[in-house]
Amino acid sequence: MSQFLQRQPPRRAPRANVRGEVSAVIQLENRRQITGKLQQLSITGGLLDLPAYLEERTWVRLTIYLSCSAVQAIAEMMFPMRVATGYRQPFRFTALGEEALHSIDREVTDLLRQSLKPQPVDPRLRTPRYYFERW
Repeated sequence: MSQFLQRQPPRRAPRANVRGEVSAVIQLENRRQITGKLQQLSITGGLLDLPAYLEERTWVRLTIYLSCSAVQAIAEMMFPMRVATGYRQPFRFTALGEEALHSIDREVTDLLRQSLKPQPVDPRLRTPRYYFERW
């Protein structure tokens, strides 16, 4: 597994919203498992929707079930946020295999492409050529 160095990247990694469509299983050191839904994903970490929060800085084994495969990684849990249905808790990857990194990168790229698809435009409407035409 490759280890992530904690340095300031030149720019933030792109994040893809998955809106709870992807399942995740967290395995704690005592072998207890917690299931949750993934809300956001990037190659550096993500955001989980959990029924109960985990302590900040807890290291866990995380399995994410992407559309192409299941990805296993070691992650560090960050500060949880209370929401109506439970907790939203960010995490960052601390150890991630090469194949897992490629799978996550492909998934994030596909999700971002889907969100950028042009919306169908009504041919009867003409878009303004200049900014002042809208006023």
